[in-house]
Amino acid sequence: MRVSVLYPLMPTDPESLVPFAALVRDSGAARLWQGQSLSADTQQVFAYLAGRGYRVPVGTSVVLMPLRHPMEAAIQSRSLALLTGHPTVLGLGPATPDFVAGLHGKPYDSPRDACLAYLREVRRLLGPEDDGAVRLPPLAHPGVETGLGVLRPALARAAGQVADAAISWMTPHGYVQDTLLPVMAKGAAEADRPVPRVVTVVHAAVDRPHRNPYRLAYTAARAHLAGPHYTDMLRRAGLRVHHSRPNLGARALVDAGVFLHGTPREIAAGLAEYGRAGVDEVVVNVAGVYSDHGREDAVRDLREILTACREAES
Repeated sequence: MRVSVLYPLMPTDPESLVPFAALVRDSGAARLWQGQSLSADTQQVFAYLAGRGYRVPVGTSVVLMPLRHPMEAAIQSRSLALLTGHPTVLGLGPATPDFVAGLHGKPYDSPRDACLAYLREVRRLLGPEDDGAVRLPPLAHPGVETGLGVLRPALARAAGQVADAAISWMTPHGYVQDTLLPVMAKGAAEADRPVPRVVTVVHAAVDRPHRNPYRLAYTAARAHLAGPHYTDMLRRAGLRVHHSRPNLGARALVDAGVFLHGTPREIAAGLAEYGRAGVDEVVVNVAGVYSDHGREDAVRDLREILTACREAES
């Protein structure tokens, strides 16, 4: 299992990502990830880092489909592969129905069908086949891996049909193993293609004096815990949560070990459970520490967790 790191905020200054990019470059972490940013654009910040000399592997977890045409998504992703010198992971998600309606006048008739059509078009644009349709001009680059954000079975099946990677967020390892992976395998079999690899973003914080894990979990995850689709996923996984009570949801994350809290070695052991469940790449998210204690403490936590993961493998 590979271990990566997430920059957990919408950046307003690309320099704020430099310590995270340096950590990936120097620590042996697999990749630097960002989610959708409505502040400084995610792909442009990655390009800035490459121009600053931090040419590290990057991925998006996830950027939102309604914000960009598939051709623009394909151009941006292969440009990042060219600029960084590494394969890029283009993780995509359909956004909430309200967000889609605000941009396009109405929500997708079927988020699943929209994801299938969008990823198929991106893959066509990136592919070498000359099918006579409008496409991108040839460009030599290290490659683009298409990813789909996955929480529940419908999109897990879609990922199996069209994606190179399924990217899950805050999903317990047992739920990945018992619910998502079997449905992905079914979707892949239907399309006669390999099962996508699984990338999972996991909240974590090192246990230190004056830190409250429940507060850190609430700070990190309260927006997601207020989303019905996230709490539905967590209930399917056996947690007692409701989108109207994100404070109780935060406690459930900590108590169930979905928010990893403890010594770096204990956190590394918790991450290893994801590997045993079939996750190919785990992405450590220290959003709670960053928001409550600052960037320096967040990078320190990541450095110690990555060190503990390397020691556990040796």
